Amino acid sequence: MSTPNTPSPAANEEAGSKPTGGAPIGPDGKPKKICCSCPATKGLRDSCIAERGEEHVYCQALIEAHKACLRVEGFKV
Repeated sequence: MSTPNTPSPAANEEAGSKPTGGAPIGPDGKPKKICCSCPATKGLRDSCIAERGEEHVYCQALIEAHKACLRVEGFKV
């Protein structure tokens, strides 16, 4: 019985590629931070939730718009 020849995480580090935890990579080569992505939709969403509550229909639309923006940026939300 043979075992599959899959590289270990240490082998990946030796090759120069480091795991990013699934975060998309920005143009500077560094992992993007979800907290800093889509500031326009994030601000509108946060203001709406603070003023009207998360369950308000308008806020729900803003929440979905923010999620869509994050998906465009490469995040899995």
